[in-house]
Amino acid sequence: MLHLRVTSPPERTEKVVALLEDCVGVASLAVVPGASIRPPGDLVYADIARESVEGVLGGLRDLGLEADGTIAMETVDTAVSDAAERAERAAPGEGADAVIWEEVVRHTSDDAALSWTFLSFLFLATTLAAIAVVLDSSILVIGAMVVGPEFVALAAIAVGIVHHRARLLRRGLFTLAVGFAVAIAGTTVLCLLARAAGWITLAQIDRPRPLTGFIWTPDRWSFVVAFIAGIAGVLSLTASKSGTLVGVFISVTTVPAAGNLAAALALGDLTELAGSGAQLGINMAAIVLAGVATLMLQKAVGRPGRRIRI
Repeated sequence: MLHLRVTSPPERTEKVVALLEDCVGVASLAVVPGASIRPPGDLVYADIARESVEGVLGGLRDLGLEADGTIAMETVDTAVSDAAERAERAAPGEGADAVIWEEVVRHTSDDAALSWTFLSFLFLATTLAAIAVVLDSSILVIGAMVVGPEFVALAAIAVGIVHHRARLLRRGLFTLAVGFAVAIAGTTVLCLLARAAGWITLAQIDRPRPLTGFIWTPDRWSFVVAFIAGIAGVLSLTASKSGTLVGVFISVTTVPAAGNLAAALALGDLTELAGSGAQLGINMAAIVLAGVATLMLQKAVGRPGRRIRI
């Protein structure tokens, strides 16, 4: 269930209530006349089955409430109510499969913004990956996977392509480009300092690395794994239920390659430098392609989405 709060101009409240009353997925409905001060108007509250939210949002936008009112939603974790159970049974489809496109676009737009937090996490993840390469440590690779924040920016590119949101597409591309450039440059500086201090040598990354050698040697499986990871990530993004390990699975295909690239750059290993760059490019392209394909399939099998402005 989701809780809906609408601020409506008084002259349109009757239409808002009629829209919600006609929706089979609405479990509860309440109106508080004149309760809103900014913007002035009535407050309308409703609990709605997730499957019905997209249609209700479309109707509210058709009434122009996003211009001179407000529309807000929040997830209801627990609803102890026979009415809620009836609404969920009456709403078509399965709640876990319902995609609220407004939620997807807003989430990716907000989280894909370039920020100090994003840069910090990506830099730390890339540095951990570089250390993992030097030590040939699978444990540190997993640590880098956990910390890496880059998937939402990749997802923003896919969402921008599917929904024709040029601004969202540009945001995702800019965040990825600047984020990886800063992370790789910063990690390279640290590797140069470590090399000058005698902590790392070229021999350490040139030697056989059974646990991390895959990072700089792309092959046909690199694309396949990244494509599967992209599907998993997008499904997690659009579904109402997601596993915390999905982000870990996604990051394995990107951050370690960036770390290996930084280490190779600092140590002057052109072979590993080229291989890491190819691995990073293949992985990101595969994730975006998987995201686009998954989102288009979800739009095709679900209800047509309304236009979304960001």
